[in-house]
Amino acid sequence: MQRLRLLRDDHGWLATAGVTALAAALRLPALDRPGALVFDETYYVKDAWTLLQVGYEAEWGEDPDPAFEAGEVDGYTTVPSYVVHPAVGKWAIAVGLRTFGADNAVGWRIGAAVAGIVAVLLLTRIARRLFGSTALGTLAGLLLAVDGLAIVHSRTALLDGFLMVLVLAAFGALLVDRDRARARLAAATGPPRAPTRWGPGLGLRPWRLTAGVLLGLAAGTKWSALYFVAVFGLLTVGWDLVARRAAGVGRPVTGTLVRDAGPAFASIVPVAALTYVATWASWFASSGAYGRQWAARSPDQGVTWLPPALRSLWHYHQEVWGFHTTLTAEHSYAAHPLGWLVQWRPTSFFYETPEPAQQVCGADRCAQAVTSLGNPLLWWLGTAAVVACVWWVLRRRDGVAVAALSGVVAGWLPWFAYAQRTIFTFYAIVVLPWLILSLVWATRRFLAEGPHREVRRAVAAVLLVLVLAVSAFFYPVWTGQVITFRAWQLHQWLPSWV
Repeated sequence: MQRLRLLRDDHGWLATAGVTALAAALRLPALDRPGALVFDETYYVKDAWTLLQVGYEAEWGEDPDPAFEAGEVDGYTTVPSYVVHPAVGKWAIAVGLRTFGADNAVGWRIGAAVAGIVAVLLLTRIARRLFGSTALGTLAGLLLAVDGLAIVHSRTALLDGFLMVLVLAAFGALLVDRDRARARLAAATGPPRAPTRWGPGLGLRPWRLTAGVLLGLAAGTKWSALYFVAVFGLLTVGWDLVARRAAGVGRPVTGTLVRDAGPAFASIVPVAALTYVATWASWFASSGAYGRQWAARSPDQGVTWLPPALRSLWHYHQEVWGFHTTLTAEHSYAAHPLGWLVQWRPTSFFYETPEPAQQVCGADRCAQAVTSLGNPLLWWLGTAAVVACVWWVLRRRDGVAVAALSGVVAGWLPWFAYAQRTIFTFYAIVVLPWLILSLVWATRRFLAEGPHREVRRAVAAVLLVLVLAVSAFFYPVWTGQVITFRAWQLHQWLPSWV
């Protein structure tokens, strides 16, 4: 392990700063390109603006996008709009609108860019803690910094990038809680003290409470965060079980159930639920918001024992649940989750053929695209690493592999239950940090186990260089640069990408 440490531990923050700076350099330049609302930005940017103006998402006049893109941002009405996602991600977009204005694309996207940069910082520190290596932490941050799906989401005002950084932060908080709980348990049970039957209780655990708040904010961005609540809850209790065994507790399973499971539930689930309800504060405060007066208009319907405001909110959630579970609209970029990890059907966010071609790109035909495509080599290697981690979990009870797979389980597998509805590959952005953790752990094991280690190091170095080269090659179609149509065709490696 020592030979893998390319950087000393006291250089950890320097390495973190380096990959974070790289992430910023890849995300911030020309953030206003393209100058049009891209893909679902048409919903979330305008929703964020009306949240600032009237306190709730409001409807706009007919065909509002051209005027909005031209800087005429007052075309909204006071009629409430029916929206199917909570407001946290839209409030994050609204911060950028308030700071830079709604009349320019930098204002639309700066919130997403900051979230994407913070995600790189977080993953670097999380991986360093999880693997006990500055070099491996830096590698994880580097891979997230250069991946195309991460770059595109950092330059587009959608909700999924905010969801990703919130659940990643929650994972990091639970990881810190794990290490502090281990230290406290070891101090309480170690020599000269004799092992106890169940082990001691560990009292207040603020990092676990922090995770509960972060997961509530994540659910307030998109409901798919609820799967992370469940998986991370099991993961943190599992870490407690491992810690009690390591500390020599006489009955670690019973001790975990008695001492840890209940407090873990109380620290995460109710805290996340209360935080989630709090994210609806502007809806509660706005009498004109969609569905806000449903209870007053329907006094004998719904969950009658709830206060009117909560009864209206519950009914609204029933409507939204029906929408999410029955959405079957045709879309040319809809993608079955089976192909997400290998990027089988990436989502085209934007495509135009700028004119006049000869003046714009010096060819007979030009292309300008924003394609939500992960670095294909990184994702293909990551998919193989996920399979390897599953094998190590089943055959060797590899705890690090369990942690690396947790986000894949929470962010990917549940979508198979909704494969009949309209879903997209770009949802996989929330899985990406754990795909990278799986890949970095597989790299560590590849380098440390087996013969011919010098050859293995050379193979790993060549693959890293190739990943970086692939990112450089695809960068123009991740960032909306104008290129020749022939160059765009060279980026279509699979027929399913077109």
